[in-house]
Amino acid sequence: MESQSVLDSHGAAGLEPHAPLPAYYPPGQKSGFLRGIFDRTAGDYDRIERLMALGTGAWYRRAALRRAGLAAGMKVLDVAAGTGAVAREALGIVGPGGSVVALDPSAGMLGRLVERVAIRVVRATGEHLPLADGQFDFLSVGYALRHLADLAQALREFHRVLRPGGVVCLLEITAPQRPLPRMLARAYFRGLVPCITRLAARHADSQLLWRYYWDTIDACVPPGRVLEAMTAAGFERANRHSEMGIFSEFTGVKR
Repeated sequence: MESQSVLDSHGAAGLEPHAPLPAYYPPGQKSGFLRGIFDRTAGDYDRIERLMALGTGAWYRRAALRRAGLAAGMKVLDVAAGTGAVAREALGIVGPGGSVVALDPSAGMLGRLVERVAIRVVRATGEHLPLADGQFDFLSVGYALRHLADLAQALREFHRVLRPGGVVCLLEITAPQRPLPRMLARAYFRGLVPCITRLAARHADSQLLWRYYWDTIDACVPPGRVLEAMTAAGFERANRHSEMGIFSEFTGVKR
């Protein structure tokens, strides 16, 4: 399924991470669908994610952030923070000399986040950051690139709020390109994960959310398009590091 390039409200070229998925929401209603389903399923999210990742999620996120250059004393913005899985690992790395701001459009997810950690939160989307220019050393997005409405616009905003020399790190699950690995990934996400959610979920929409999760992975723009969009937004040294053929770490540096 091809993504769609669009013009944003300023006439600049935009990029949808994937084409609309009408099985889940009517045309133009993606953002509202996501806010609603994340609000309703926030109480299940961490439990299902831990089971799905076999308990390795925190270790991997911490290692990926360090590979991208996150270090003690940095100021971090975690976009699409959800319940804070990436933000918590970032806090442990930057230590008391650094800081982390968590940003997400879902009040339900942010509510779960602040129950677990004392952190500044901002309710907003990645495409419209209500934050001043050049104030962060590091910006992370954990497995939510697919949930953006306009990847190009979001990347321009990420570039704006980073200081010169600041790093963007986009963690994402990308569908394997070879047929057999792709088939196995699909079997896991559309077969095993629904079984996990049936056992662990307390809200009926959790099964819908995790089914949607794979469909967005399957439909997402290929890694090359992400790197092109990062370069177009002004990031230098745009790079993708891959783990196990499915976990992608996209990084770039603000000029």
